[in-house]
Amino acid sequence: HVQLVESGGGSVQAGGSLTLSCAAGRYTYKRNCLGWFRQRPGKDREGVAVLWIGGATTTYADSVKGRFIITRDKAKDLVYLQMNGLQPEDTAMYYCAAKSCSGGSWMPPAGWYNYWGQGTQVTVS
Repeated sequence: HVQLVESGGGSVQAGGSLTLSCAAGRYTYKRNCLGWFRQRPGKDREGVAVLWIGGATTTYADSVKGRFIITRDKAKDLVYLQMNGLQPEDTAMYYCAAKSCSGGSWMPPAGWYNYWGQGTQVTVS
């Protein structure tokens, strides 16, 4: 069973930056693909970024390309979502998700993932 814990959310002014963290425990990254999702008020959960198994391949939603970066710290067993140039439309609850996978280069839907964190709120004003 994979447990995911997000942190790093908060309030920021437009144009600012935040970095979210997802702690998933040892070896999770060796067997799983990790994704970041967000859910804006009144909207469906949408994929933001994916770190495919091995950490060499990433996928981003068009809405965040060039602004968000997903990375991994092997030593700390953390996956980060660095968010730059934040805009009010980025306001959402952000979730970390995981699924055992062999690799890919697409943006999976929420239903593809097996494991979810509790979310962390990001507010941009």
